[in-house]
Amino acid sequence: MLKLPGKIALAPMAGVTDRAFREICMEFGADYCITEMVSSKAVEQGNKKTDEYARLSEKEQPAAIQIFGDDPKAMAYCAENLLRFSPWAIDINMGCPAPKIASSGGGANLMRQPELCGRIVRAVSRAVPIPVTVKIRKGWDENSVNAVDIAKICEEAGASAITVHGRTRAQMYSGQADYDIIRRVKEAVSVPVIGNGDVKDTVSAQRLFDETGCDMIMIGRAAQGNPWIFRELSAYFKGEAYLAPGVPERMTVMREHVSRMCEYKGEKLGIREARKHFAWYLHSLRGAAAFRREAVGMNTLSDLDSLIERVLKENGETAT
Repeated sequence: MLKLPGKIALAPMAGVTDRAFREICMEFGADYCITEMVSSKAVEQGNKKTDEYARLSEKEQPAAIQIFGDDPKAMAYCAENLLRFSPWAIDINMGCPAPKIASSGGGANLMRQPELCGRIVRAVSRAVPIPVTVKIRKGWDENSVNAVDIAKICEEAGASAITVHGRTRAQMYSGQADYDIIRRVKEAVSVPVIGNGDVKDTVSAQRLFDETGCDMIMIGRAAQGNPWIFRELSAYFKGEAYLAPGVPERMTVMREHVSRMCEYKGEKLGIREARKHFAWYLHSLRGAAAFRREAVGMNTLSDLDSLIERVLKENGETAT
């Protein structure tokens, strides 16, 4: 049986969990991370832009590359091709609810085709010598809750671990995650199960473990602008004290995060994509709304530095 690399994973989030963010979260205590989705069709067609999504550094290992698509042959080719980036595992996305992905046959739409799920997992598992994992949802909607059946099919086809997000595709990210379905999947398969949904602090993290018996928890939206959640949870599970970050540390880490984005993507693209992260890092700080509006006009790291200075001044702090 596959041995998972710890208790806490960073969830794959399109447009969010790029290389810079994955590195930061791993440095703050995440045990495992997964890339943004990589299109199997794009890889098959030789689109070099996909390399940016799949490229991994030593700072973020162990890491999985997540792939999506609905053609077993293309998915297998994609997985084999991406071995050049040395992933710890290949993760198959069967849970993305985005219309753009689902309407093309991938993501959560695969859960409407159980037999195809099995063929994809089998093809990918045969194509690569590393673990193949799968991320699913509760089901397409409340009238087609089939996570247990899909999990069993994927296990039989060669999946080494299964992540379950306790919401249906119809829910998107609304409502509450259903921990009972995660528990049922855990009871139905023998491979490790990773629970995903609504973890935002130590209380909710412990609840997910307690109510589902899952082997690992996965954190997504709660990590946005808050890589410290991994430091907090890591300390909690080790029985150690946790010190929440002050404003200076929040701004210092954000500056490092954005700096890496600019290093990996170029300053122009890096700053543009960093604007949403800046908004998340500012959450709950004095003057946050005005600073978020100002951040839309940022174009350089110098602009960011000026803004950080004003944030610190507004909050009665100085840089560390």
